[in-house]
Amino acid sequence: MSWLWAIIVGLVLGLIAKAILPGKQQIPLWLTVIFGILGSVLGNAVATWIGVNDTKGIDWIRHLLQLLGAVVVVGVGDMLWASMKGSRRHA
Repeated sequence: MSWLWAIIVGLVLGLIAKAILPGKQQIPLWLTVIFGILGSVLGNAVATWIGVNDTKGIDWIRHLLQLLGAVVVVGVGDMLWASMKGSRRHA
């Protein structure tokens, strides 16, 4: 069941990240989910690194770091996707 939860969280974080980023992103939905999952993992790693991954109550800092990770991964991934799609058209 944890893989299903990771997909749901990845979808939600990916869509929120796409909404935060300016402009229209060209990545498909399946890649948004993957980038959201990767951003969540990145945010969890940073939260663990700075020692705020498990606190009493709701882990707001960890969730914020997960969202920030998703924004970064979706932004960079969209740039890479656009450059790959652009180079295929010219080939």
